Amino acid sequence: MLRTIVAFARAGEALAPQGLLPGALAWQRAVSTSTAGSAAEAAPSASSKPVMLKEFQVYRWDPDIPDAKPNYASYKVDINSCGPMMLDVLFKIKDEQDQTLSFRRSCREGICGSCAMNIDGTNNLACLSKVDRDPSKPSKVAPLPHMFVVKDLVVDMSNFYAQYKSIKPYLQKKQPSGGKEWYQSKESRARLDGMYECILCACCSTSCPSYWWNQDKYLGPAVLLAAYRWIIDSRDDFTAERMAALDDMYKLYRCKTIMNCAQVCPKGLNPGKAIAKIKQSLHKGSPV
Repeated sequence: MLRTIVAFARAGEALAPQGLLPGALAWQRAVSTSTAGSAAEAAPSASSKPVMLKEFQVYRWDPDIPDAKPNYASYKVDINSCGPMMLDVLFKIKDEQDQTLSFRRSCREGICGSCAMNIDGTNNLACLSKVDRDPSKPSKVAPLPHMFVVKDLVVDMSNFYAQYKSIKPYLQKKQPSGGKEWYQSKESRARLDGMYECILCACCSTSCPSYWWNQDKYLGPAVLLAAYRWIIDSRDDFTAERMAALDDMYKLYRCKTIMNCAQVCPKGLNPGKAIAKIKQSLHKGSPV
């Protein structure tokens, strides 16, 4: 039996160079040849891109440098040799020009909200913000407005997270489950669409003038959106208590429906609408 296998293998080796073996060996060679050809064709096109330098003005401030004052540092970046998003540019600056540049980032997929900053005058996630391809127009990158700056593009989110914690953003029940799941109909679950997707990037809150001037008292669009998400959750037993906690001149009613929040939300949500629903619910006495 062993002699038969060896003989068959030798026969295959002899036939393969002639293209007479229709098995895996011939297929593998065809694939490797095709791949090599594709790589050879792709290489010249990648290297043929001309250098396109664009100026990026990035906010810089280091608290560890005595008497340091905030300023905008200018960097020239070849946007043809890096990715299309602003986060790619910041990585390229940090890797190749200035390793002291500080900014937050994590997922690079618009999920974590870490890289929120002000880009060309608009709050956005750097990983979702496409670079303006016009090299004659400098792009300006700054930290989220009206927030305490820790360093460069990193801001202090402590107050924002404390406000989020204050609304108790979790399911509250008055009786234990007894080991069973809390049922929720498809219709009730559908009401949460457009609210649970919030990633707490703070783009909306830091674009709100009311939050700029009263962030020590006003909860802001992101937190109020999260609050309404739990108010209308059919499984929650503390709806009345949640509504009563928000019935405050500053926590809720500082909202002036300017709607900057809906314009800048990177997830396409509408916090202003949720805030209006909370006001209607308090007026009516039950969630709407």
